[in-house]
Amino acid sequence: MDLLNTLVDKGLRRELPSREEALAVLATSDDELLDVVAAAGKVRRQWFGRRVKLNYLVNLKSGLCPEDCSYCSQRLGSKAEILKYTWLKPDEASKAAAAGVAGGAKRVCLVASGRGPTDRDVDRVSETIGAIKEQNEGVEVCACLGLLSEGQAERLRGAGADAYNHNLNTSEGTYGDITTTHTYADRVDTVQKAHAAGLSACSGLIAGMGESDEDLVDVVYSLRELDPDSVPVNFLIPFEGTPLAKEWNLTPQRCLRILAMVRFVCPDVEVRIAGGREVHLRSMQPLALHLANSIFLGDYLTSEGQAGKADLDMITDAGFEVEGTDQVTLPEHRGGPCGSGAEAGCGSGAHAACGSGAASACGSGEGCGSHEEAAESPVAEVPEARTDLVAVRRRGAGTDLAPNA
Repeated sequence: MDLLNTLVDKGLRRELPSREEALAVLATSDDELLDVVAAAGKVRRQWFGRRVKLNYLVNLKSGLCPEDCSYCSQRLGSKAEILKYTWLKPDEASKAAAAGVAGGAKRVCLVASGRGPTDRDVDRVSETIGAIKEQNEGVEVCACLGLLSEGQAERLRGAGADAYNHNLNTSEGTYGDITTTHTYADRVDTVQKAHAAGLSACSGLIAGMGESDEDLVDVVYSLRELDPDSVPVNFLIPFEGTPLAKEWNLTPQRCLRILAMVRFVCPDVEVRIAGGREVHLRSMQPLALHLANSIFLGDYLTSEGQAGKADLDMITDAGFEVEGTDQVTLPEHRGGPCGSGAEAGCGSGAHAACGSGAASACGSGEGCGSHEEAAESPVAEVPEARTDLVAVRRRGAGTDLAPNA
């Protein structure tokens, strides 16, 4: 396919594809799927070889969130029967993190429900970061605490945090349909605060909320403009008791097309398969490793993942290797873990990633020559709801049971 040859060429040069090309990836047929995976796999291997970075989630505070994000089992008004508990003590969080590190995780992600941290919360998380770093040499720590106030990112950085996660989740145009208690601009502001403080920015999306192909392309282009080092791709877990419980819109094939599109638009960043991979990719998870170079190990915040050993076996069986703590995740041209080098990521080179450079086609559709137009998306059958695959987490942080790692 001329489209895929063009996208591979652009990905190897870190050049932004046109919106039409990105949409065309999502519109490819199931018959073309392996060709799409193979093409995006060439880009993935160019920048990340066959390494897979493992990340481990620790839910510091679960449930009872005042925000109304429709996708979230911890939201205001959620009737999902999830674990609910207040802040873990630093030693409890460190013990949970150690299980993930022992399983091979290179990064620990500390997450807490809520609109955003108070200054006291930042103190608490800072103490937790210190405890984890003291007991686990070489581990990276990412914090995910919601919307940040002035100075909080700097304090987390000073405490030893390496990264901060705050996802855009969906396109700006549809954000108000998903959440009303904060805005899309609030989320962008927090990512920018993390970046400015010297933290490695981590920001991604959730697919499967009823969005259009255009919405998916919009949010991925917005992410490239923000230039995070990590882009987690979540697939909606339709928890019973949440407004999106009936949204079963994803097939394994569509998930792979979405991951391929993200890789083509963000060729040299850490693309992470996040929540929902077991629910929606199912037996096709190994194929996704040809597109993404990072996954979460074990369980998620409020749902259970597949066994940690199964994750490790899957990586080995698919011909990949777990990235070690002595290996640098990002390509050298991104300037190290914070992407601060002279040629770092977005907007600094001739092929500017955020659409500000001369070769950009971001949002405008200009300058993309005569590339083929996106085909009309085939009408897919709505997949059968697999509620049996949505398992509420009952082990690990906040319980007396051993974690899955």
